[in-house]
Amino acid sequence: MKKKVASGAIVALKEALTHLYWYKSDLRSFLTSCLRDSRILSTLDWSDYKRNIAANLIDRMDKNQDLFQPDLLNLMAEVACAKDFTHLERLEDGDIKAARAKESVSVLRKWVTEHESSLLEQERIDELRQKAHEKMMSKSAIQLKLDGLRDEYYKLLASDNPQKRGFRLERIIRELFELFDLDPKASFRITGEQIDGAFTQEGTDFLFEAKWQQELVGASGLDSLAGKLGRKLENTLGLFLSINGFSEDGVKAHASGRRLIILMDGSDLMAVLEGRIDLFQLLSRKRRHASRTGNIYLKIHEILTS
Repeated sequence: MKKKVASGAIVALKEALTHLYWYKSDLRSFLTSCLRDSRILSTLDWSDYKRNIAANLIDRMDKNQDLFQPDLLNLMAEVACAKDFTHLERLEDGDIKAARAKESVSVLRKWVTEHESSLLEQERIDELRQKAHEKMMSKSAIQLKLDGLRDEYYKLLASDNPQKRGFRLERIIRELFELFDLDPKASFRITGEQIDGAFTQEGTDFLFEAKWQQELVGASGLDSLAGKLGRKLENTLGLFLSINGFSEDGVKAHASGRRLIILMDGSDLMAVLEGRIDLFQLLSRKRRHASRTGNIYLKIHEILTS
């Protein structure tokens, strides 16, 4: 039987979540990016006070640790890693709000240290999953499918027909999502060089956009996806794939406040097609890193060398 998370740590986590974000929408976005299956968030009363929302969520996870302990430990670690409180400092009485958040996070950090063995166990589980991925990749069916998609993508790199290239890229992406059980929706469609679609990862719905253009995608290019997310349920996230990458201003514009979008480029896609990392793991790492650091554009070389 798993060793339960200490009651003191549970109290500290509730307190830290209450103070870490001032707006409930920001808190919800943070929780969505941290939890493997964010459907539990839709069962909470988001019209209630923030302290009650945090307490109800953590109490439910605490009472059913057999199911939720990995998420509980990960949430503790993510909150304890918080170092940037500028989103609070900009508010009225921001210094007071930021100081309260820093203090509550500091208290939680001490509990995280005490639960280090459990967190290390989670890392061991991640390592086992990586080995399982390597074993899976050695199976001919998966490898053959990836080899075929990779060869098709190589041919696209030499194409100078944007429309034809877009249609073929759309098919590659959809088949890649299906290969890694990411439940791509039938709404995938192409307009010019832009692909729109949707998929699901561990209970979290994602809107997807992709662009293959010569120039870097900037803030205005990301705004369209952000606008669509604003019209969806608050636990919906976005994945934007730009084959040739993103401009610094675009990344900065969408890395502050509610971090709803994670970014992927051609190097990420190539790493998946070459079997160096599977798509599920890639998205999980990017999503976790964004919630922890605010960086929505984690590069593939940082993932593979960490």
